Amino acid sequence: MKTDLTMNTRKRIALIAHDGKKQELLEWVAKHKDILEKHELCGTGTTGGLVAEKCGLEVKRYKSGPLGGDQQIGALISNEELDIMIFFWDPMTAQPHDVDVKALLRMSVLYNVAVACNKASADFLVTSPLMTQDY
Repeated sequence: MKTDLTMNTRKRIALIAHDGKKQELLEWVAKHKDILEKHELCGTGTTGGLVAEKCGLEVKRYKSGPLGGDQQIGALISNEELDIMIFFWDPMTAQPHDVDVKALLRMSVLYNVAVACNKASADFLVTSPLMTQDY
């Protein structure tokens, strides 16, 4: 388990959103495009494709969350290949892969990955002075 968090100036960021939160994430990404384009982005399934298409950002895409994308992001975390996870999850809608979502959140805590689950926390995270320096 990762005990010391080491992040380079160029952060590795996962962008994930449940169906009911995709539009909200797209609006958030558009607002922070100038910050996000300086970093390495990845995303699950449709979310990654939408961010690339609608916001014009390069995004490495993994599978849809329910089809294994959550596990792929979890693997990045356990391999210490992810610094930040922006995951707009929908607390009001039951998800068929809820156990995968919980595992992903647990992994991010275990490996000291910075996580934002809503616009407010994501705003604070990406506008932190720590985004522009090694940490």
